[in-house]
Amino acid sequence: MEQFKPAINDENTVICGAHKVYGPENNDLILQLQKLRVEKVILAGMSANLCVESHLRELVERGFEVAVVADATAAAKVPGLDGMLSALTNYRMIASDIFTAKEIVEKMKAK
Repeated sequence: MEQFKPAINDENTVICGAHKVYGPENNDLILQLQKLRVEKVILAGMSANLCVESHLRELVERGFEVAVVADATAAAKVPGLDGMLSALTNYRMIASDIFTAKEIVEKMKAK
């Protein structure tokens, strides 16, 4: 994955140790963010209703302001169950903001 190294080997990217199943409780993400005095977090990733939502809940519980990039997440959909719909419902109740990828890129460029 050499092509990704320039994008993540910088002073602004936090790389934490591997975690167990869902949230950041078992890795050093929160410690790394606190050491860098980060107060705002942008979440995206796979398993919207499991991993992303678990990270969202724990980060909010720990006092971070958390935004979710809704169209940069994904979830399983099986007959009668829609993980993405469940996640979006909870994001609206928990997250500080919900953005599209285009919106968050524009916001980041504006700063």
